[in-house]
Amino acid sequence: MRVYHLLRPGQLELELVNKPVPASGELLARVSVALTCGTDLKTFERGHPRLKVPGLLGHEWAGVVESVGDGVRSYRPGDRIVATPTAPCGDCAFCLRQRENLCLHLFEQMAIGAYGDYVLVPRHIVNRNAYKIPTAVSDLQAAFLEPLACVVHGSDLVCLGGDRTVVLIGDGPIALLFLQVARLRGADRVVLLGRHAARLELARELGADVALAAGEVQVRAAVTALSDGLGADTVVECVGRPEAWEQAIGLVRKGGEVLLFGGCERGSRVSLDTERLHYEEIALKGGFHYTPDSVRRAWDLICSGVLSLDPLITGRMSLNELPAALDRLRRREALKLAIVP
Repeated sequence: MRVYHLLRPGQLELELVNKPVPASGELLARVSVALTCGTDLKTFERGHPRLKVPGLLGHEWAGVVESVGDGVRSYRPGDRIVATPTAPCGDCAFCLRQRENLCLHLFEQMAIGAYGDYVLVPRHIVNRNAYKIPTAVSDLQAAFLEPLACVVHGSDLVCLGGDRTVVLIGDGPIALLFLQVARLRGADRVVLLGRHAARLELARELGADVALAAGEVQVRAAVTALSDGLGADTVVECVGRPEAWEQAIGLVRKGGEVLLFGGCERGSRVSLDTERLHYEEIALKGGFHYTPDSVRRAWDLICSGVLSLDPLITGRMSLNELPAALDRLRRREALKLAIVP
């Protein structure tokens, strides 16, 4: 089988390796499609604090069961399948505190390497975070399971519904998924901030009341106009840059909440106005990964057909073209690309 190995940041190599044989409780899936992701690009460029380098890349995928190990009863060869790259152990201190997204063993054994012909799915992921794909759901739509699960989990950490002004910072796939989930949860007013005209137009089509590529003065004016001069009730940062974190805090109202969802480069620091945080009771929250429950609810959303996922795919490319695909992401020429082995 072919699979990409990231040898070191900036050096990606397509290798020919032996096809894995699933052990007890595991299954091997042939990849039908893998989606590019901003995390993959970050990992390629600078490494990642939670992913092994050297190591494999590709974690958003859908495929077909190739073979199963002993004891696997829920799946058989030929089943269409989707799975997340991780699942919690269920036994560590954080799992027992219902914080499964912070499981101490989350990244020890992953279903990763979707930039290749096959993915080996470990037992704990088969049991908790894998699903058969129904006929009505395409491979492309199913492959959104992992990023959507992250968005569902993040959306649970703040209030998005009701008579609220929600500001989303970013115009990438994650922000556009947050936009749709916010609308489904009943957000009354949604502002999306970005830098790319085509993405901002797509945001308007997906339900944003205001989508701006503007400086701070224009942004503040728009948010003020929508919120009776108070500021945003909820701000979700989806970029992963310190300046965006600081902008998010600057746009929220007294008593509001900020979800810092985008992961910044390791060692990054931000400057905070401590007086404002204290006297205006602003809540800052980090949002990371997903739980089995958020995976299940994300899968229900995908199967229900209430989300517009296809417009988030800019195009299809072959496995051999992955380096070019990552370069297109780097140059912001694509939202997501479908890599088809």
